[in-house]
Amino acid sequence: MRIITDIIGHFKQGWTEELSAAAIARACREAGMTWHNSALNPIVTIQIFFLQILHGNTACEHLSHLTGMSFTAAAYCKARMRVKLEVFGILLRRCVEQLHQETFEMSRWLGHRVFHVDGSSFSMPDTAELKAHFGQPGGQRPGCGFPTAHWMALLHAGSGMITKMLAAPLRTHDMSGVAKLHPELRADDVLVADRGFCSFAHLALLFQRGVHGLLRIHQRAIVDFTPGRPHVQPRGGKANRKSGKPRSRWLTQLGQTDQIVQWLKPANKPHWMSTQQFAALPEAITVRELRYTIHAEGFRPEAITLVTTLLDVACYSLPCLAELFRQRWEIETNFGHLKTTMKMDVLKCKTVDGVLRELKVFALIYNMVRQVMLEAASRQRVDVRRISFIDALRWLQTARPGDELVRLVVNPHRPNRREPRVRKRRPKQYPLMKKPRRELTKSMADK
Repeated sequence: MRIITDIIGHFKQGWTEELSAAAIARACREAGMTWHNSALNPIVTIQIFFLQILHGNTACEHLSHLTGMSFTAAAYCKARMRVKLEVFGILLRRCVEQLHQETFEMSRWLGHRVFHVDGSSFSMPDTAELKAHFGQPGGQRPGCGFPTAHWMALLHAGSGMITKMLAAPLRTHDMSGVAKLHPELRADDVLVADRGFCSFAHLALLFQRGVHGLLRIHQRAIVDFTPGRPHVQPRGGKANRKSGKPRSRWLTQLGQTDQIVQWLKPANKPHWMSTQQFAALPEAITVRELRYTIHAEGFRPEAITLVTTLLDVACYSLPCLAELFRQRWEIETNFGHLKTTMKMDVLKCKTVDGVLRELKVFALIYNMVRQVMLEAASRQRVDVRRISFIDALRWLQTARPGDELVRLVVNPHRPNRREPRVRKRRPKQYPLMKKPRRELTKSMADK
C-alpha cells in the first residue's frame, strides 16, 4: 500500500512526520485506544482513509483495489468507525503546531503573518441523525432534501494551508464561531475577512489578543469621511441608522477617504457572545476607516470600504491595504479546490462523528497537496498561487515513495480577473423531488 507521507517525506518538512505510522500510533494511544495487530488496525485504517480522501473521497469498494489489500467495504467502514474522533483532532493539531514553526513563518506581509477566514457549506447523506444535528435548507419537505452544514475555515495566506475548520448547524452565522478560531492566531498577526465578520465585538476581541484586523465594513454601516463630522452615541434598536449619522467618533483625517476614528461599544451585546465577554470589551477602540474604488472594464465602479487596526499610514498605505484585501479572494479559490476538485462538497458518512472525521482528513490531505505546491513553487521559482492545485493533486495521487517531483503546471498570471458565476452546461431537465422516494415509488407501482 502506498503511504502518502513517504512520498512527500523527502521534502524535509517536519510537519509531515506527524502523520507517519509511529505518530498515528501515538495519537491513538493518547486518545485511549487499544487494538490487536489485525489487517485493519487503526494505523492501517487511517492510512487507507488518507488514500480515500486523496482520490476524491472514492467509494469504500474501490479501496481494496487502491491498496492491493483484501478486505470488504463493510469491514473497512467498521474499522474506521472504531477510530476515535479525538485521534484525528490530535493529528491535525500536531501538524498545525509544526506548521506554525516552519511554513507559517514564510511569506510574511510587511513583517506580519496573514490569515484569511470565511464560511461556506457542504451537504451529506439524508439520515435522521445528520438532519437533527445540522438541519437542512428551508423550503424542502422531509425526505426531499439533504442535511447541510455551515462550515468555517481559517487559512494561512502565504501557503494556503488550513489551520482549523469548524462545522456547525446550517443556520449558524459566521460570527457565532469565529472566536473559536482566534486561539490559532498570535500577537501581531493580521486577519483578513469579508463583511460577515465585521463588527465592534469581533475587532475588540482581536484587539485584546494583539491581533490586527482588516475587514470589509458591512454595507448597512454608515461611514462618513467629512472631517469633524458629528456622530451619535450607541443606542439600542435601529435609532442609529435612522439618524443618518455614523456611530464612530472622528479623530484624524489621513486622506480624502482615509481616517482615524473611534468605534464605540454598542448598547446591546451580540447573540453569540456571553454577558461576561461583552462586559470585558473596551468602551471604544481606535481604528482606521478607508475607501477605494475598483474600476473594471464592462462593470460599474465598485466602492470598497474597509476598517483596520493598522493605523500607521506611513507603513500601511491605502493602496497596500487594498492589495492585501484583494488577495482575500484566494480563500474563495481554495474553497473551490476543497469542495469541487477534492469533492468535499458532498460528504459520505452517515453519522455526525463520521462527518467530522471526514472534515479533519480533508484538511490534512489538502495541506499535503499545498505542501507539494510549495515545493514546486520553490523549485520552479514562481509564486505558489500560480502552481496548479489539480496538477499537484494528480501527482500526489500517482507518485510512489522515492519519486522526484516533476515540473507542475504554472497557471498564467491573471490579476483582477472577473468572470460571471454562471453555468454554461445545462443540467438534464428532470423535475425536482417534491415527495419522499418511498411515496414516489409507491405511486409508480399503483399506475
